[in-house]
Parts: sequence; structure tokens; C-alpha cells
Amino acid sequence: MSALAERPANPVVGLNAAHESAKLHVTGAAMYTDDLAAQTVGTLTAWPVQSTNAHAKVTVDVAPAYDVPGVVRVLTAADVPGINDAGIKHDEPLFPSEAMFYGHALVWVLGETQEAARLGAEAVRVDYEPLPSCITVQDAIAAESFQGIARTVVRGDAASAMAASDRVFEGVTEFGGQEHFYLETHASFAIRDSEGQYFVQCSTQHPSETQEIVAHVLGIPSNEVTVQSLRMGGAFGGKEMQPHGFAAIAALGAKLTGRPVRLRLNRTQDITMTGKRHPFLIEWKVGLTADGMLQALEATLTADGGWSIDLSEPVLGRALCHLDNAYWIPNVHADGRIAKTNKTSQTAFRGFGGPQGVFLIEDILGRVAPALGIAPAELRRRNFYRQGQTTPYGQLVKDAGRIEAIWGELLADSDFAERTAEIEAFNATSPDVKRALAITPVKFGISFNFAAFNQAGALVHVYKDGSVLINHGGTEMGQGLHTKMLQVAATALGLELHQVRLAPTRTDKVPNTSATAASSGADLNGGAVKNACEQIRERIAKVAGRLLDVDERDVRFEGGRVSGLGKPGSLAFADVVNAAYLQRVQLWAAGYYRTEGLHWNPEIMQGSPFKYFAYGCAATEVEVDGFTGAYRVRRVDIVHDVGDSLSPMIDIGQIEGAFVQGMGWLTLEELRWDTGDGPHRGRLQTQSASTYKLPSFSEMPEQFHVRLFERAHEEGAVYGSKAVGEPPFMLAFSAREAIREAVGAFGPAGHGVVLGSPATPEAVFWAIEAARAAASDLDGSAVPAPAEVTDAAGDASHDRETVDA
Repeated sequence: MSALAERPANPVVGLNAAHESAKLHVTGAAMYTDDLAAQTVGTLTAWPVQSTNAHAKVTVDVAPAYDVPGVVRVLTAADVPGINDAGIKHDEPLFPSEAMFYGHALVWVLGETQEAARLGAEAVRVDYEPLPSCITVQDAIAAESFQGIARTVVRGDAASAMAASDRVFEGVTEFGGQEHFYLETHASFAIRDSEGQYFVQCSTQHPSETQEIVAHVLGIPSNEVTVQSLRMGGAFGGKEMQPHGFAAIAALGAKLTGRPVRLRLNRTQDITMTGKRHPFLIEWKVGLTADGMLQALEATLTADGGWSIDLSEPVLGRALCHLDNAYWIPNVHADGRIAKTNKTSQTAFRGFGGPQGVFLIEDILGRVAPALGIAPAELRRRNFYRQGQTTPYGQLVKDAGRIEAIWGELLADSDFAERTAEIEAFNATSPDVKRALAITPVKFGISFNFAAFNQAGALVHVYKDGSVLINHGGTEMGQGLHTKMLQVAATALGLELHQVRLAPTRTDKVPNTSATAASSGADLNGGAVKNACEQIRERIAKVAGRLLDVDERDVRFEGGRVSGLGKPGSLAFADVVNAAYLQRVQLWAAGYYRTEGLHWNPEIMQGSPFKYFAYGCAATEVEVDGFTGAYRVRRVDIVHDVGDSLSPMIDIGQIEGAFVQGMGWLTLEELRWDTGDGPHRGRLQTQSASTYKLPSFSEMPEQFHVRLFERAHEEGAVYGSKAVGEPPFMLAFSAREAIREAVGAFGPAGHGVVLGSPATPEAVFWAIEAARAAASDLDGSAVPAPAEVTDAAGDASHDRETVDA
């Protein structure tokens, strides 16, 4: 067992621990970025002037704003001393001369109060010279409007394998984006101190990159900017790239006025200005044997990137690396490209392209299973990866046997066979309400696709009284990372949890941090924290050895006490630390960790980009109303692999939350833009919770059973654990597939259900109508979906047809 993965006796990791800020959260005492700003005297508020045109050259007259009482300054491009850009690819002007989407911030007004800033923004005059706009992916494809680098994943000879397949199907899969809808909107607060340095409080997942962008906008080196992320009220990827520009606006305002500046978007501004999960349009063709074994997949994935590139390239890359999900596809040819549209710049969102890739293969299997005459669960099981097989991009699927092991345990836990029989009996006597039980797997790669991000640092201080303070490069957005890091430090130093405290994430404590993203926060920062603690422990073990009269290798740290192997009695950790101080032993350490064993060539999309795969399976039962398309989730069972959990209660909470958020994307949440040619073309129509449907208590499963996969030690990861943030999101496909199967029960045997996404009650209703139409047709061949192209003998089973989903 590796030193990184090995656990000592009686570790603090693995215990159920409450979230380190739980009491502060529930009592309302937890402070967030804007709370800090509200407590600072003399703070100015920034307010945007937003474009009311999807694409236009703009001329801005700010003079009228200065007639509004309380307006102090209007920030424009002329005020930028450095680079007028908020992105790392220099395609996101902070103050644009060309509005690129409806809602684009053109200039910012600073006011003594929020009301003064708002009224000042309303007074600014903007003249528009409209330009052609692309609102949908189809618009962009027709206009050949693309951005970034196109990528291709190839294995084998998909065209030849397709031609040799017994059954060939083709179709189009289209699905929408998703609004992050974190509880805390984007917020930044900047102060320029007496020495001319900038201290920026920011709700950001990537403080070091925020620091970098602020510095290049101001035209100063990074060592003059400190960024702190105290905590975030949710982020889900939406605060990985997009906070940088807002922080730069606040810092620029502080520079020009000499006063603190706060910037906090209200909900409507946040929704209309910031990026979402990428929608995709995918054209595909799949070949299978007569008994349902996948042979070939050809696909073209078009991601809607919005107006700038942001993180669209790595999102597309991860989608291409997850279109196999848990299934062996021997021959693959998948092209990926990024559409440029006049919408918000789409960005990271939990799963980061993985869910979009998984969507493709799960949609295909769900659609073709009826035509093959194979139960969807069985079709999926037959195609699972086996030990020794590799992904289309060339990585060995390590521990592939866990997929079927978890699947088998879940079938037993959920009484799958018995309940399936009960559901069939229920449906046979219920013409207007149908039920279904579906099971789906997930295989998700853990690590950043960009190799340089797979590193982390930490700074650990041990004080003379034995108390410990840790800093690390990860940010806390409610996911429990700080809690896990406290448990890692307590375990590594042999302390009790209460003896360790954690400081806010700051760029002047741990530099050059990676984003807290890609589900890698605990792996990376846990490795760094453990490394720092072990350096300190080794130093004080020498002192303890002399005090206990044992070899330093025989010193043991546990429960806040230090003992010698085979020696009676023990010493308090604080006493040993104090003795070490008196002997001039260093009691702090900078820890570092880099993920080993990664190699990736993005040009050819081949290599081993992931440290390991996280696995899981979910079984979901739904009931669908044939009159309205409304549905309810009756029961969910999940078995998920988190390795040896660092904090089981935290991990189970993450699995539950990810599943519900995934279910929201797949079944409820629908972003709608005005695609007409009127004056509001490109305007986001779903700007609040009143028009954008989020999961609520009414959508929660009536029964929700989550269990961690046992005997799941992960060698080479901190204390044998695995990531948990993103993989469970994709377990929600079981809910969508259950809805599909329930809809299919309204039609004849063999009817393939094309289900819109999100599968809202409206979309479900129209799918039910299609199933009923198929049932009323005498030969049961109406509404083929997807279109079958040929069989092995070359006979056309159906005309070629493209069907949208």
C-alpha cells in the first residue's frame, strides 16, 4: 500500500463529521463576500449597464449618469491601465465596443448606494448598430459560426464496423443547458491599501486565476494583488472562470476612487450575464450485433459555447472522453466542435462536459432497446467494460469489474426483479398511469484534462500550545472540502478534530492554486495537506523519541497523545510541540502534491488523462400520468464508489445533491431564449425561479436510499479515497430512462420512445401521444424512433430518418 493511501490506527478520516461551518450556516452567522462589504464604511456599489441587443456595435454616452445624485464614477474602457479583457484567451473585453449578447455589461456605474448606482446606469445612453446574430446551435451551424479547436476521438474503423453490423440506427440527440442557480450570486469586494496593494474578497473557485486577471487588467504584477475566498454559497462550476471580470471591475473602481468597491449581482443580472451548462446538438449513428453488442459509433458533437470560448474547449474534450460511459465500444469516430452564438458565454458546470457525453450513449441505448427486443437494463449490462479493456482514447479502464459488482449489489438492494414484475402487473391494469423502474451506471474520470492543473499546495502551522492552523489552495462552496481537509490534517498529525482549525483560502498563503473543480479538490489538496503535516510530524518525532527514549521510527501519534512503541505512558502533543520549539525545530511546513501517472495528447485525443475512474449505479422508479405528462419519483436506490471515504456523511450528502441536480437538468430545468426577429431577439426569457423550474421538495424521491460501495480502497489517492463531487450527477440518467420506459408502456411492444430534454411534463405528454399513436396503428410501425438504417442483409428496415430528442 502506498504511503499516500495508507491509514494509521484510529484515523479521523472515515468518521462522520459535521460540515465545519454547519452551525454558522443554519444560524445565519456565516459570512460571505457581500456581508464583508456591507460592514465596511465608505464602500461604493458597482452596477452594470446591460445591452438590450443580441449583437451590435455600441456607442455609450455616460455623461447623463453624472447628473444622478450619488453617482461617483462610471467605469469605461478608457479607464483600464492594463489589458481590457476578463478572459484567459483574450476574447472577453471587460468593456466591449461590440455587444455580443442580450444582457452584456457595457460599462459600470459606481454609486454611494445601490440605488444611486442603479439609477445612474439607467441614465446612461447607448446607441446600437445591429449586427447579424446566431441564437441557436442550428443558427451557428448554418452560418458556419464556430470557435476554438475542433477535436476528434478515433478508435478502430467505425465505418467498416458499421457496415458489418447486424443492426444500424441513426438519430439526432439535442439537449439544453442548465443555470447554476447557486444561492449566493457573483460577488466581489476590493480594497486598495495604504501601500497601493489590492485585497480582493471574491466568491471564486479559482482565486489564483482571479488574481491573475485582476493584475493584468490593472497592469500590475500578481504580487500586488491578494485574493481571498472565504466561502461560497454554492458555485457548481459557475464560479471557476466567470468571477474574474467582476473582481477586476471592483479592483479598478478601488484604484480610481481610492475607496472600497463592492459588486454583487442580483438574481436577474446573474442569470442574464453569466454562463450556463453547454447545450449540445449531436448527430449519431450506431451499429450493434443482433444480440445487442455495440460494434461502432459515429457522432458529431456540436457544443453551444455562447459568445466567447471560456472553458468550452476542455468541456468538449471531456464530453468526447465520456461518450462511452461504462460501455465497451470497439470502433468509434467522434468529432467535436464548438458553436459561437450570441448568448452568455457557457462555462463549467458540475460534470464539465461529462454529462453531455454520457447523455449520448444512454440516449442511444434507451432508444434502440425496444427495437432490439432487449430489456434496457440487460442491454446496458451486456455492454459493460470488462477487465483489460481500454477507452476510445486509449486509457485502461482500471477496476472495470467494479461496474458489474456495483450493478449486482444495486439489483439486490433495490429488489429490482421483484419490483419490475410488480410494475408490469400494475401497468397491465392501469391504462392512464404507468410506472417504470430503470437502472443506469456511471464511469467518470477524475483529474483535470489540462495536466498542469493537477497540483496543489498547503501551508500548515503548529503553534506552541499544540493547536494547528491549515491553509490550502482549495475553496469551500458548501461541498465539505474544508471539513475533509481538517480530517486529513488531524489524521496525519494524530490529533482530535477540535485541535485543528482552517483559515480562508488566500493567494498570499498558497500561491498558483488550481481551481477547485474536476472533483479533484480533496485528492489534490488532501495530498498537499498530508505532505505538510508529515514533514512536521517527522521533525517532532525526533524530539519525542528523545523524550520517550525510543527510536524516532517507533514514535506514534494518536488522539492528541504521543507515545513510544512498547513503552508505557504517553505525552500530550502540546508538550512535545513546546519541547520542539525550545529545541528550535521548525513547526510549520509548506506541503505540495502532484498527481502522478497522467499523460495526455489533446491534439490526437489519446493518452491516460485520468488518475482513476469513479463508478456508481442508480435505480429509479417513476409514475407517469398519461393525461398531463406529469410524473413523480417513487423511489431511488444508489450504490456509489467513493473509495475509502474521507467523510461518509459529507459524501452521502454530495451524492444526494448531485442526483437531484442532475434530475433537474434532465427533467425540469429549461432555458429559453427569444429566437424571433423582434426587438428582444436573444433575450433570456427564463430570468428567475418563477420561470425557470428548479427541483424542489415536490420533486424529491419519496424513498431515497444511498449506500457507499464497500471494499473500495483506491491505491494512490489520499487515504484511499475517491472523488465524489461530479460523478453522482450522472446517476440521474436513471430517472430519465425510467420516464422513457413508462412512456413506452403507453405504446406497443417494440416502440422506441424519443424523449425531449429536458423531459418536462409537456415533453413527456407529447411522447405519450406518439406512443398512443403507435399503439393505434394496426401494424404498430408508426413513429419509428430512432430510424433503423439497414440490417446485415442490406434490407432497408425504415427509410432514413433523423429524429430529434
